[in-house]
Amino acid sequence: MKLKNLAVSLILIAGCAGSEQTSNSRNVGCDLGEVVQGRPLNIATTVAPITSIIANIAGGTSTSITGIVPEGTNSHTFEPKPSDAASLESADVIFINGLVLEEPTKDLAIANLKESANICELGTETLPESEYIYDFSFPKEGGKPNPHLWTDPPMAKQYAQVARDLLVRRDPVNAAIYEKNFVAFAVKIDALDNAIKIATATIPENQRKLLTYHDAYAYFAKNYGYTVVGAIQPSSFDEPTPKEIAALILQVKELGVKAIFGSEVFPSPVLEQIGLESDVRYVDVLRDDDLIGKPGDKEHSWLGLMRFNFVTIVEALGGDASALKLIDVQDVVKDGAKYSQ
Repeated sequence: MKLKNLAVSLILIAGCAGSEQTSNSRNVGCDLGEVVQGRPLNIATTVAPITSIIANIAGGTSTSITGIVPEGTNSHTFEPKPSDAASLESADVIFINGLVLEEPTKDLAIANLKESANICELGTETLPESEYIYDFSFPKEGGKPNPHLWTDPPMAKQYAQVARDLLVRRDPVNAAIYEKNFVAFAVKIDALDNAIKIATATIPENQRKLLTYHDAYAYFAKNYGYTVVGAIQPSSFDEPTPKEIAALILQVKELGVKAIFGSEVFPSPVLEQIGLESDVRYVDVLRDDDLIGKPGDKEHSWLGLMRFNFVTIVEALGGDASALKLIDVQDVVKDGAKYSQ
C-alpha cells in the first residue's frame, strides 16, 4: 500500500456555491458511497493517528492514502491549502475524526467531493452524544466536545472497526484483507489496553492525576481511572491569565500533583513556570497527533504514539511501565504502509 505526499498538480478552489455544499453534504456518513471496481481505492485522511489506523486496516492492498493535516500541526486550527482540494476531490472516501475537530478540512472536502464518494466521521460515528465530554479546553458553552477519542485504545479500536466495515463495503475485492488486518490490529490494541491496566495499577490511586497543556486525555482518563485536574490551554487557544496561573499553582500544591505534562506540539512556558513554582516535575514530551520517529520507523504508528505517551505518563507518576514497553507497536502489515503526512 502506498501513502503519498500532498504534492498535486490540480488546484481546485474551495469557494463553491452554497447550493453545491448543501448537495454534497448528503455524502457525509460512514454507510454511504458507491462500490469501487476495476481500480484501487483512493482514501484521504486528516490527522496522523487516523491515517495510521486506516493504514493498518488497508495494509497489503493497492489502496492509496493521502494525509491532509501535517504531523506536528495544531489540528484544531489547521487551514487546508487550496491545493489540498485536489486530493480531496480525487478521494473515494475521506476519513476524518469529526466532533468538530477539522471543520475547515471538512468544509473543503464537502465543496469538492465527487458524487460517488463519502466522508466518514470516525469519532462522531463512535461516540453517542450522551457520552460527549466537555472540559477545560472544550467547555460545553463552546459547543465543541472533546474530540480526542483516539487516545483511548478501545475507542480507537472502534475507529478501526468502522473503517473496516466501510472498506469492505466500498472495496469488496479486498474484503478478506481488510477483515484479516482488523483482526490482527485488534489483537495489538487489546494487548495495549491490557498493558495500560497493568501499568496503571502500579500507580497509587491518589497519584493518578493529570494536569496537561492540551486536554487530549479525557476519554483515556475516564476509562483507566485517572483524574484530569486541569488543562492550561483554554478553548480560545490563548495563554491563561496570571490569575488563572496562580490558581493552578495553588491547585497543584493542594492536590499533590506528582507531574505536569506539557506537549511536544504546544510548548508552554506557563506549564514550566507552574512546575517551578509548585516544585513539581514538568514533562514536556507528550504528543497528541505527532507520530514517533520518521516514516518507515517501526514506532511511526498510532500504536507507537500511544505506547510512548502512556509510558511517559506512568513513569512520571511513579508507576512501572514495564508491561507497556513490551508491546509490539509495528503496523500489522510490515512495510505495508509508508507514512508521509
